Formats: sequence, structure tokens, C-alpha cells
Amino acid sequence: MEELVLHTDPAVEAEFNKTVAADIDAFEAAAKEFTTGNLTPDQFRPHRLRRGVYTQRQEGVHMIRTKIPGGILTANQMDVLADVADEYAAGKGHLTTRQNMQYHFVPLAQVPGALRMLAAGRLTTREACYNTIRNVTASPLSGLRRDEVFDVQPYARQTAFAFLHKSAYDSMPRKFKIAFYTGGAKDDMAIGIHDFGATAVIRDGKLGFRTVVGGGLGPMPVEARLLDEFLPAEQLVPRIEAVLRLFDKNGNRKNKNLARLKFVLRDRGWDWVKENIEIEYAEILKGGGVPIPTSVPENFAGFQPTPPPLGKGANLPIIGASSVDPELDRWLETNVEEQRQTGYSIVTVRTTQGNLTSHQMRGLADIARDAGDSYLRVSIMQNVYLAYIPVHNLRRVYSALRVLGLADAGAHEITDTLTCPGAYSCNLALTKSMNLGAALTASTQKYKDKGVKALSIHISGCPNSCGQHWTADLGFSGNSRKIDGRELPYYLMMLGGGIDNDGVMRFGYMIQSIPARLIPVAVDRVLEHFQKDRKDGESFRDYVTRNKVAFFKEMTTDLVKPAVLEEVMYKDWGDEVTYSLQLGRGECAS
Repeated sequence: MEELVLHTDPAVEAEFNKTVAADIDAFEAAAKEFTTGNLTPDQFRPHRLRRGVYTQRQEGVHMIRTKIPGGILTANQMDVLADVADEYAAGKGHLTTRQNMQYHFVPLAQVPGALRMLAAGRLTTREACYNTIRNVTASPLSGLRRDEVFDVQPYARQTAFAFLHKSAYDSMPRKFKIAFYTGGAKDDMAIGIHDFGATAVIRDGKLGFRTVVGGGLGPMPVEARLLDEFLPAEQLVPRIEAVLRLFDKNGNRKNKNLARLKFVLRDRGWDWVKENIEIEYAEILKGGGVPIPTSVPENFAGFQPTPPPLGKGANLPIIGASSVDPELDRWLETNVEEQRQTGYSIVTVRTTQGNLTSHQMRGLADIARDAGDSYLRVSIMQNVYLAYIPVHNLRRVYSALRVLGLADAGAHEITDTLTCPGAYSCNLALTKSMNLGAALTASTQKYKDKGVKALSIHISGCPNSCGQHWTADLGFSGNSRKIDGRELPYYLMMLGGGIDNDGVMRFGYMIQSIPARLIPVAVDRVLEHFQKDRKDGESFRDYVTRNKVAFFKEMTTDLVKPAVLEEVMYKDWGDEVTYSLQLGRGECAS
């Protein structure tokens, strides 16, 4: 049973550096052509999007999406992200549900400088958006958990590097998402919502993957279909390319709303799709596919040929001398888990809806170097993991996180809400999802019931699912309505989504749309009934299924159009001004 071992190669490094530099130069030249009026906005748009640069709802500024393949960063790369935040984004960054770091409010003239600073740290925005292969995601704790099948990170790196900067796949009918899951514990990567998902499997002592294709969210979620029960690991890159070729040839290029791979499956049927994947796969195996990398540049996706030494934590502070600390005890209970390597722990660092300051980024990098393995791992739940923390240093790490304002307990609990940026910056967003996330974090603090605390809340500011609202126990999708001629922010409430006990992705049941300001009231009603009504051992999904959608509609029907509308109802969460629907051209849809 041989695992993939990647290497570095000076020739590969040199060629990659040359490609990256030329690509940023090409973008800068296109930006100048656009600024001087020689390129129209539509002509310039592909140049921007291929480099992960989006327009915002605010005129003249942009969002830059930086890829973190597999969710793995070196401490030095986190320092680079902090430097970019300070130089170009007011000292702020946002972690997404696809292991990216986003910067907002960057003027176009400053974007090339940001790209070059990122490239110097071997971080890229290339193909972070547009009709491309998006960031390749993977279980960030791969290699660390006791129940995993094997470490998938080398395969995620290999895949990400194999398809990066490949012109054949940077202008497909629509985006294409790939994810790797280590197997073992409950799926931490939501494999079923991806265009190509790979789960680690060992058969007869040989490493391989169970593969699925054609999943996706958006307004119409679809569960991926099984392609291979067992695909030998060495055949992974050509297998993915076969799916890409089929999608590139058959995806809908006339209507982007029907362009994802899931619509090819719907229109052509699974038998036809599988047959044509096999045809493409056979052609690739004859020759002519993308080269399968055996080496990647140093620091690409956090790769280092010689791992840095483990830290001892000697420089971290100790706050308070008392051995009795209820807040520390709670943090140890919810944010710390044992690592497969004896004597070490994994620490989950909660962020506020994925938002970090540059000071916090540098502080996390310092902790990783001083007390861990000099890596930081980013989850699709917008949190950060610190690993290889010696058990005897947990108190010191907690103290250091307190100094940074990042020591909140309750990781993976109901108060650990997940949101997209929403109308804070996105052209398509209808509501300010991050502010609702903060409101629900506050309103659900009161629940002590373990069954309630174990639930999840995901929020999107529009139907496009960047906040993955379909996959949570309680999901919310922003929309708007008019009452008496005035616009109000609303959210469609969904209940019962997530991975079930059989490992199958289940999408939430749509209940109904409720005014934004009354969502905490609706949540309280559902949770209070759940506490009283659930059966022994019953999951939240089973509870929702048993009671049926009509029951929850009736439970919240008086909230849909209240008899009396106070003025605050016309304001979105966090706003002092009256709500007004504002939409631009969508570029950020999941």
C-alpha cells in the first residue's frame, strides 16, 4: 500500500514562477486597457474573473478571492495574507465555505500589486472564479484523525496543480468543483454537493477513491451520482479530466443558469453521461491528457518537502493563575479533540462568520509556529484548525487565543453560524446574511440542551447557496417582499438538511419565507418544540420529517405577514436605514 509522495523540482518551480508572473502581467495590461477605454466591461470581465477578481455592489472597488487548496496554509503564508489585508483591504479578510480567503473593497489599480504579493507567498487567485475548476477542497485534518482511511492531501495538491493555468479548462460552460474526503468520520466535506467528489477507500491493500459526479447547490440542489465504487489512486487525474471533457463539450453555453454539470445529467440521463465519461477516459489513457504531476512547487497548497520542526509553546502567555476556569473547561470540551499522534491535540478556532483581522491572522501564525506544526488548516465551516498542540500547552494556546479575541467555545455548535458575505459586498445578495448570523449566534446562546447545541445554522444572502443553506439543520436564504408597497428583507427557512446517519446528503425541507427581523422568533419556536417533542435517539431531520412541512408552516404562519409592522421590520439586521432592494450583475453565485 503505497501513498503518494510529492517532490519539488527546480525546473518545475522555475516554469511555474514564469507562468504566474506572465499571467499577472497580462492581467495588469488588460486592466490598463479597460481603464483607458480600449476594453469594454464585458471584454474585461473574463480577464478579471479568471484571476479571482469580482466587482462589488459598491462602485469602483473589487473583491479578490485567494485559493487555499486543501485548506492548508503555512504560518508564513498566513503572514502574507495578513500583509495583503493591511496593504490593500483595510486589515480584513474573510474565510469562505470553499477554503478561500477573500479581500473586499480593493480598487482595480491596486489589484495587480495584491496578486504579486500573494504570488510571492505562493498563493494564487487564478481560477478562483469564472467558468473554471475552482479551488480544490479537501478534509483539512487529513493525516491527523484516528478514524480516517488515508491522507488525501497529497492527491488534492496533485489535482490542484495538474489543472492550474490550463487554458483547456479555464473557459468551460460553468464552474467545476472538486472535493476530497478522508473517509472514516462523518463527511466533513459535503462530497455529495460537488461536480466531482472523491472519498478515500482501501481495497485489497490498494489506495483508491469512491467517486461521485454531478452534485451542486444553487437554487436547485442535486445530490451527486456514484461513478466509481473504487478508482485506483494513480488513475485519479485522468478520471477527473474525463469528466471535465464531457462537461466542456456538453454543458449549456447559452444559459448559465442551466450550465452546471448537474443539468447535463438531468437532460442526457445518467446512463448516457457515464457511457461518455468512459469514452473520454479511454481516450485520455491512450495519451494526450494533462500531465500527472509528481512534483509541486514548494509551499503550493502548503507543501513543504521537509516539514518544519514542532513548536514547544514556550513563548505563549499564561493568563490567570487559578486552576479553576469554567470558560477554559468549556473551550476544552468543545474546541479540542485528540489527534491520532499520541500526546497532541487539534484546536478549533472559531471565527465570526469567517472574518479575521490582520492582527488575528498574524497571531494565529505565531501560535502555529510556537506551539504547533507551523501549519494552519481552514475548514469549509469558516473556522481555523491548529494541530500538533501538545496537551500540556493547551492552556497556553487558549490564553494566546484570548488575547486575539479568538477563544470562543462552542465550535461546531448551533452558535457557530456559517454565512456568506451577503449584501455587505455581493452584487447578487438580497440581505445582510452576516448580520443575521450574529443575531442568531446571540439568540441561541440560551440553549443548554445537547441535542439543540449540536445543530447547525447556515445562511445565504440570496438563493445561490454560497452559505450552503440547503445542507444545515436550519438553513436560511435571503429574499425580499413588498408589504403595502414597501420592501422588506425576508429569508426562506429550511429545516432538516445535512448528512444523515447513512452518509447521504439530505437537503433541507423548504418551509416558508419570514421577515428577517422575525427569524430569531421562528428559530426559537422550532427549537423549543424540538426539545419537547423529539423521540429518543431521533435526529433533527427525522423530527422534521415526522412532523411534516405543513406543521412548521402553521407554527410560523403568523410571522409571514404580521398584523402590525413596526418600523424596525423595514430595516435589515445591522442597518439603521430603510431596506431597499439593490442588485448588480451577479458574478459570485455558488
